[in-house]
Amino acid sequence: MKVVKFGGSSLANGTQFRKVANIILADKERRIVVVSAPGKRHENDIKTTDLLINLADSITNGGNESLALNGVLERFAVIIRELELNDNLLTSIENHLNELIDFYRNDEARLLDALKASGENQNAKIMAAFLSNLGEEAHYVSPKEAGMIVTDQPGNARILPEAYGEIQKLRNRSGILVIPGFFGYSKLGNIVTFPRGGSDISGSIIAAGVEAEEYENFTDVDSVYSVNPNLVENPHEMKEISYQEMRELAYSGFSVFHDEALQPVVIKKIPVTVKNTNHPEAPGTRIVSRRSPNGQPVVGIASDKDFCSINITKYLMNTEVGFGRHLLEILEDEGISFEHTPSGIDNMSVIIKSHHFENGKEERVLHRIKTELSVEDVQVERNLAMVMVVGEGMFKTLGVASKATVALSEAGVNIKMINQGSSEVSMMFGVDEKDVDLAVKSLYHAYFTAVEEPTKA
Repeated sequence: MKVVKFGGSSLANGTQFRKVANIILADKERRIVVVSAPGKRHENDIKTTDLLINLADSITNGGNESLALNGVLERFAVIIRELELNDNLLTSIENHLNELIDFYRNDEARLLDALKASGENQNAKIMAAFLSNLGEEAHYVSPKEAGMIVTDQPGNARILPEAYGEIQKLRNRSGILVIPGFFGYSKLGNIVTFPRGGSDISGSIIAAGVEAEEYENFTDVDSVYSVNPNLVENPHEMKEISYQEMRELAYSGFSVFHDEALQPVVIKKIPVTVKNTNHPEAPGTRIVSRRSPNGQPVVGIASDKDFCSINITKYLMNTEVGFGRHLLEILEDEGISFEHTPSGIDNMSVIIKSHHFENGKEERVLHRIKTELSVEDVQVERNLAMVMVVGEGMFKTLGVASKATVALSEAGVNIKMINQGSSEVSMMFGVDEKDVDLAVKSLYHAYFTAVEEPTKA
């Protein structure tokens, strides 16, 4: 059994739906299908999820509710007409949306979650209906029926351990099962959405729950590239990558996978294949527990922005028992998670996402650090970006770090900090945000551009 997930660009219109149906039917092992909401049909289009968010906002803030609702319905209507499905399907979608609006109208957070989830939910019904129309045995399965039992915090669903036993029962179902991604149901019966990358999370959870042979994730690229393809021409394609490498790259800004989406399949060691809906014959990129060595120490380079650094100095800091614990407790009290903590004997830096310092948190944190830790100096450095060089082969290869520092130096990029995890799967470089693209390009060319041999006389 394979679990196959299709992203929004794969389901943007009727033409894409037909491609998806052909992919599903080309492999009888593709028995469970997880779908996203319809994505953009062209560059200036609006995603269905954004239309639904606009609808929720119109209801909450007294906007033109009817106009917003019609915008959502028209998006589904176009797909239904293109697929030549019964108009009763659109009526059912309209009735369901109105029921959600009536039920959650006075609960802003629940209304937003319920409407956001409707993009995936209704798209799954359309896909099941289309497959049935082609003569296949296909069933729409709601996340509640599938056993997607989650926590109850709106917009931040987490799967509960008991869900996996329920999800495993899907193996006993016949036909093709079409399940909407992005959300589950709490024990109180509420619709609760996952954070960003939610449909990928759903697909991963279901693949782990049914112990699938493989989890195929279809998107709009032939494979995962070693760098942002918008930065370099003809970027290197990764044929195989390990879970750990993908986790590091996803955390650092790779848009193919949200870093939380891999966790369920990692635990079960289920291989993931990223493939292209528009070019399904391409082999794609396989994400596996252990990959075969290919002689290349670095597999990818990624970057992310909007960081700041809390830089702390105190003489004999290294001799003060509990200093680091006390510092992190201050952050914990404010609900702030940290990204990196490079340190020296008398200084320590804590890297956090900039948004954590909003709503007065910065002032409170700095005041507590000064008064409770009696530091000599504490400063905040802003507008930082983190560049991550990732590859399991790095720890066995000499000169990887020096190649990076030379490349950055020659490009004129000032390195603000360097950090390497104990697993030696990644190296992190902190740079000014304005230099981040230049840093990524210089590192990519250092590791992936072949050096031409000089012409012999």
